[in-house]
Amino acid sequence: MRIESSVTSLSWIPSEAIASMTAKLPFELGVAHYDETPPDVLSDLAALRDADRFRFANHLTAWIEVEDGKITGCGQTGGGMIGSTTLRVGSKQATFQAIALPELQPEPVVSDGEVRFTQTSGGRTGVPAPRRVKRPPFVQIAAPLAWTTLTLTIRVDGTSDSELTGASSFPRHWLYDHDGKLTAKSGLIDFANWYATAFGKHSPWGDEDSPALSTEVESAMERQLSEQLMRGATAPKIKKVKAGATITEQGADEDDVFLVLDGVVGVEVDGEALAELGPGALLGERAILEGGKRTATLRAVTACKLAVVPGDQLDHTKLAEVSTQHRREENR
Repeated sequence: MRIESSVTSLSWIPSEAIASMTAKLPFELGVAHYDETPPDVLSDLAALRDADRFRFANHLTAWIEVEDGKITGCGQTGGGMIGSTTLRVGSKQATFQAIALPELQPEPVVSDGEVRFTQTSGGRTGVPAPRRVKRPPFVQIAAPLAWTTLTLTIRVDGTSDSELTGASSFPRHWLYDHDGKLTAKSGLIDFANWYATAFGKHSPWGDEDSPALSTEVESAMERQLSEQLMRGATAPKIKKVKAGATITEQGADEDDVFLVLDGVVGVEVDGEALAELGPGALLGERAILEGGKRTATLRAVTACKLAVVPGDQLDHTKLAEVSTQHRREENR
């Protein structure tokens, strides 16, 4: 019996992903562009590429052969899909083809009852990026490298799971399972570090990968409220928080709602860590619905960027729906 599964990552540039004014300028002037948010369900990868909806994709497909509960064979296929970058100035435009690097596919790891497959895919955007860098030769002309490393484990009982085990610190990476369902997101974008270091041997094609910090996916209602928060009549306050800093304390009298734009936020109740949440997570709604006091402490696991609005600017019925999924202390 053959058991098959797959995993795919999409890498894209969300709005406000670049902090440096110099690097941000082409986006602000409309010469370069941010990417539209990828879909919640992945169906036609080629169509998304043709519509310029992502920078590159990594698709890993694998299979195992099972007889009498034992693994008798295995294999993997798939690879990367990298697009092009179009720059526009007035009525003029120029398209630069990105440069894909060879896929890295180490031998599958076969153990009792399962096989673990790994694949690294990525490359270099097509636009030259002259810049100073932190390592010799201290000046680079070619654009930095971007990549993801995926792992896929298939078991003899027919189950499988996947993980984003490595990735460049820019751009944003989303992970989709065999059914095309969005299952995880990279939690932190670090454009400055990526721009200055991701070249030469400082990549999986050299001698190092960068571990990926993945977070769970927010609910559909959180995404709906996030749109309302970011595009409402009153612009949210954007707050930057250093790693390790406390965002709010359990028991505090506050009524703000937080939307995580970048980074990872830890949730603690009575001193116990319950969850780590990343971009797209909506936090703080329970204080509005449950008497005006914080029910958890929120702490920045990494440097974070948050959008903050008073709770009365959001639909309380929808906040109540989000709240039903945030009672983590009841499931300890």
